[in-house]
Amino acid sequence: MIRGAGLGAVPLLLALAACSGDSLPTIEEQTTAPKIVTLAPHLAELVHAAGAGEGLVGVSAYTDYPPEAAALPQVGDAFGVDQERLKLLAPDLVFVWESGTPSHTVEELKAVGLPIVTLRTRRLEDVAVAIEEIGRLTGNDETARVEAARFRDRLRALGEQHTDREPLRVFYQISSRPLYTVNGDHFISELIELCGASNVFDDLSELAPQVEIEAVLGRDPEAIVGGGGADAFSVWERFENLAANRYGNRLSVDVPALSRASTRLDAAGTQLCEVLDQARENRAESLADP
Repeated sequence: MIRGAGLGAVPLLLALAACSGDSLPTIEEQTTAPKIVTLAPHLAELVHAAGAGEGLVGVSAYTDYPPEAAALPQVGDAFGVDQERLKLLAPDLVFVWESGTPSHTVEELKAVGLPIVTLRTRRLEDVAVAIEEIGRLTGNDETARVEAARFRDRLRALGEQHTDREPLRVFYQISSRPLYTVNGDHFISELIELCGASNVFDDLSELAPQVEIEAVLGRDPEAIVGGGGADAFSVWERFENLAANRYGNRLSVDVPALSRASTRLDAAGTQLCEVLDQARENRAESLADP
C-alpha cells in the first residue's frame, strides 16, 4: 500500500522561480540593495548564490548556511510566520517556497501587502532558474547567471562520469518511521539517475510519498540508501531475500545535504554516486561468491 503525503509533513524535503505579486519593486526604482526575507532555509542559500546576500535581513527557522544567514533574525517556519516581526524588517522581497510554504500563509502575507515571490525548486534545473530569477529581481543578473551556469556544468559533468555504470535499483529512504521516499519528479531522483541508477518509486504521483514496507519489498531494490541514525535500516533486517540485504547494500548518505535544494547539491550528488558505486561493488562481490 502507498499513501501520498504533502511535503510539509516531511522534514527537510525540499522547491523555477515565478513572481506572484503586483507591486514588486523594479530594479530602476531601487536605489539600494533590496531588503530580502526568505521563508525556507535553502532559499537563503540561493539568495547568496545569486550575489544578493548583502540584502538578506530575515530568514526562516533552521537556516544554517551560509553562516552569515544563520545569524539573521528568524521570522518563522513551515507552520507559521511572525507577521509583526516580518513587517518590522520591511522587506522589499519575500521569497517563499512553492512546495513548502503553506498556501494560507502566502495568502495572508499577500493580503497585508508584502511583496511575495514564489520559488519552485523541485528539479535540478529549477535551482539554476531560481538563482537567475533572484539575480534578475535584485540587480545581480551577471553574478546569478555565472553561478547558475557553474551549477549546471558541475551536474552535467557528474552525469557524464557515470554514463556507463551498471544499472542499479535504488530505494531512497528519507525516514524510516514513517517510511518516506521520493518520486521521479524530485531532484533527488534526478541525482540517482545522474549516478547511473534508478529510483524504484519513480512512477508515483506524490513528490514525497509515504510507502509501506510491503511496497518496497515488492519492488525489491538492490540498494537502500538513506540516513537517520544507527537504527535507520533496522526495519529491513528480517527480510533475508530482499536484494539489498543479499548484497549488503543498506548504505548511509547525508540526507539533509541531499534534501537542501541549493548549489551544494553537486557535492551531495558526488557523495551519493560514490555510495551507489560501492553498492555496485558489493553486488558484484556477492554474485561472484559461490
